[in-house]
Amino acid sequence: MKIRKVRVGIKDLKTALNEFVGIAKDIEHGKPVKKEKGVYFTGVEAFRKAITPKRLALLHAIRTEKPSSVRWLSEIAERDVSTDIKFLEQVGLVDIKRDDEPEKEIMPFVGYDKILFEIAVS
Repeated sequence: MKIRKVRVGIKDLKTALNEFVGIAKDIEHGKPVKKEKGVYFTGVEAFRKAITPKRLALLHAIRTEKPSSVRWLSEIAERDVSTDIKFLEQVGLVDIKRDDEPEKEIMPFVGYDKILFEIAVS
């Protein structure tokens, strides 16, 4: 089985904006742009506030239990997880499968096996 990974790192706002400007210039000049998927935080403290032990436990539960709804995940976790799931979706660590019907449940999904955390020292 192939291990899928998600890259998580630290980038200050200036670095992120400079990278964005560089990519925009490459696109403008017709140059190929390397697609890089990752989740970046502005600092280690922001990462620590976002990726708490309870949220890591949710990611594990989603990956291993494959709950068919957030309600089922709440039962597994024995707590309301809706706020955490919304946050994890916003930062790109959880995908949500939604039905077109408004009364249908939403299903959380984690499409990776590992989180790689990077901190540049230069």
